[in-house]
Amino acid sequence: MRYLFAIFTLILFPSCLMSQELNAKVVINTSQIGNTNTEACKIFQEKVQEFLNNKQWTSIHFNEVERIDCTFNITVNKYSAQDGTFECTLILNSSRPVWGTSYTSTLYNTRDQHFDFKFDPADQLEYNPDNLDNQLVALLSYYAHIIIGMDLDTFAPLGGTTILQTAEDIVNKAQNLGYSGWSAFNESNNRFALLNDYMDGSMEPMRQMNYMYHRQGLDQLCDSTEKAYPALVQSMELLDQARQGRTMSNVPQLFTEYKKEELVNIFSKHANQQERLRVFEILFAINPSQNPSWEKIKK
Repeated sequence: MRYLFAIFTLILFPSCLMSQELNAKVVINTSQIGNTNTEACKIFQEKVQEFLNNKQWTSIHFNEVERIDCTFNITVNKYSAQDGTFECTLILNSSRPVWGTSYTSTLYNTRDQHFDFKFDPADQLEYNPDNLDNQLVALLSYYAHIIIGMDLDTFAPLGGTTILQTAEDIVNKAQNLGYSGWSAFNESNNRFALLNDYMDGSMEPMRQMNYMYHRQGLDQLCDSTEKAYPALVQSMELLDQARQGRTMSNVPQLFTEYKKEELVNIFSKHANQQERLRVFEILFAINPSQNPSWEKIKK
């Protein structure tokens, strides 16, 4: 099974196997700045994609087919050729295959409105965890660890802890760079806040939910629906525990946003009436703005 060997290898032999983890696609939208400076943006796109895909972020062995599919959609809102300043918006999406099917499930989705940095086409992007002095490298390294850590959480209970702790370390060091998004007190949904919430002890049910929902639920649908659907329903109870454990957190709501169609499809078609009502109650409590979708589950 994907990653089970890798996880045990990481625990027992942390430095014996290494391979690239990401299969990242980087898309640059320059419509906001017109057709000027397209060459700089092209070089930027190539270097960022190469950096994400060629870097070995962990000591876990990933086969080629196991690399995590993710897309970095970067809209350039402002660009200064004079000093290489970029002001961008990032929409990041990563996905996970469901065992025994051709279906892929969105694993992580976020919008970063402060994806700002300086870049010169001559720059060499290098990640040095002991000397993090480049904003772009910090941003890309942070999201690389988030993607991998969230992915590993779905294959073993709390399986991404070590990787996500590295992301926390990146956040702490990047606060000295002077850019928005890293500070503890700026916004409730910035890079610091979302990771801090996800890793908080009171939100551990959220991480356990990710494992139960994906590994014990979705991955088992082909083999045993009798085991899979109760696990999926139970995973929603864990999601509700996370909501109650940290009521001000946006993390459970964000999960329902990017999983909305999938959740409706699963529970409206296969759960019994009692289960559908319970799932409806949980999802409505977490994200009442999506009630028209949740109503489809209840019917």
